[in-house]
Amino acid sequence: MYIERVPNRNSPPAVLLRESYREGNKVRKRTLANLSKLPDSAVNGLQVLLKGGVAIESLPSAFKIIRSRPHGHVAAVLGSLKNIGLHNLISEENTRERRLVLAMIVARIIDPRSKLATARGLSDETCFSSIGEILRLEGADEDELYQAMDWLLDKQETIENNLAAKHLAEGTLVLYDVSSSYFEGKTCPLAQYGYNRDGKRGKLQIVFGLLCSQEGCPIAIEVFSGNTADPKTFTLQIKKLRDRFGIKQVIWVGDRGIITSTSIKEDLKTAGSVDWISALRSTQIRSLVEQDSIQLSLFDEHNLAEISSDDYPGERLIACRNPILAADRAKTREELLQATQKELDKIVVATTREKRRLKGESNIGLKVGQVLNRYKVGKHFSVDIQADSFSYERNAQSIEREAALDGLYVIRTSVKPEVLGAKETVKTYKSLSQVEQAFRSFKTVDLKIRPIYHHTSQRVKAHVFLCMLAYYVEWHMREVLSPILFDEDDWESAELKQISVVCAAQSDKTLAKAQTKRTEDNLPVHSFQTLLADLGTIVKNQIQSTLQGASDIIFDKITEPTQLQQKALDLLGVSLICTQ
Repeated sequence: MYIERVPNRNSPPAVLLRESYREGNKVRKRTLANLSKLPDSAVNGLQVLLKGGVAIESLPSAFKIIRSRPHGHVAAVLGSLKNIGLHNLISEENTRERRLVLAMIVARIIDPRSKLATARGLSDETCFSSIGEILRLEGADEDELYQAMDWLLDKQETIENNLAAKHLAEGTLVLYDVSSSYFEGKTCPLAQYGYNRDGKRGKLQIVFGLLCSQEGCPIAIEVFSGNTADPKTFTLQIKKLRDRFGIKQVIWVGDRGIITSTSIKEDLKTAGSVDWISALRSTQIRSLVEQDSIQLSLFDEHNLAEISSDDYPGERLIACRNPILAADRAKTREELLQATQKELDKIVVATTREKRRLKGESNIGLKVGQVLNRYKVGKHFSVDIQADSFSYERNAQSIEREAALDGLYVIRTSVKPEVLGAKETVKTYKSLSQVEQAFRSFKTVDLKIRPIYHHTSQRVKAHVFLCMLAYYVEWHMREVLSPILFDEDDWESAELKQISVVCAAQSDKTLAKAQTKRTEDNLPVHSFQTLLADLGTIVKNQIQSTLQGASDIIFDKITEPTQLQQKALDLLGVSLICTQ
């Protein structure tokens, strides 16, 4: 900051408090406050202070901070949103509805809360960030936010069409996966009992399917009833890609629960120029092992081998073995077996003790069932329950059958080898982990889509779509912020380092970040969440003069960013000076 006196013809010069800032490669300046009403002594003292001198004794009391709004994280997210053009994909007109939607997207990333709490954050009286002021949304309440959600849902199809046109093309790879989220309440028709992935017993849920580009960028999302089977959701996605997005030739990538043998026969083979990559279920793999189609001697140093089977005509099967995963599963199984044996031994003792002896087949069976269900390895034990005795032994044959599948999985695909080789096919299937990363962001660490409290189907769909748009912004932010995050930022080196396609490798640069917690520039390494929290310490302060006759002098001053904060802003290509 500096003080500038501007000549004013025959009147006294205007005394302005100004600040210079960089916008791209240009240095610009803006006026913070008009100090013309201040006495010369105060102006001179302030000028000395700004130049690094010692201020007069009364100068610190000449100004007071009347409001502080966390601002840096808002500037980073809102600036990134505009850099990727999402605001124009939502609506080209700067309407209040669009600004409300942008505010909900930004709030969902920096601090996910209920719509009521989000509305409180936009109010000047109760705000906890600068977003309401930047987007001119002071006074917005939760009813307005709900109306903006309805407005957004009407535009979902158009927005997804635009995202598909931007990120997808003919012959592209498309990633698709399904998840679910538990529901609070019983009034929404979409909320049904189904396969619960959240471990919330007795809770209704919804199911949603996320469609992503090959790189993991979210394109479209659809909400289904909580009892909808995964393959049924996939049928609708094929139709969406063909009819709405106008893409006829595509390679679908989905897990074994989505692209099933039934969906291959009924949907994919009748969809025209559509290929797919999926995997076999454990029962199907066991059948191949029993037929001697898969033998450990098949695997070379890359732990990968192409096989064939009459059960899958016209398909390529690529068997993969992960030795690290195999060892880990063997160790876990042995620990569970030993833990189960320890508890079963207690039951054996209880059936032979003199006092309060455990008797009766039903009583003994109840105790045994509780133990076997606790550790989920009951299939590996043979038990003998009598009226007054109990014994058990390990089922060696069952254990050997399961051990034969440790670390083993089989990719099945219709893609020709000249299009994707064996390694590329496996690598493509493993890229589904990017969709799983999206679900983790949706449901836990970042966006917190759950629990869901909305009462109507339309509001639930709008809530889920809003979360997808927030993840779209986060995905792009992570891409450019990777040098200062724990994320991989040197994919080329990581690929060169990878000996086996089955086991992922990290670049030396990323390993060094994880070990030292410092970047190559000796800056602290952040997770995405802690970086946003760090940026949130950049505050927009509203300052007022306390001098007599100059109380109407009010100006804003933004905290000077630290070296790390400035690095993040530079990577994102955003400025702390925000406009709507």
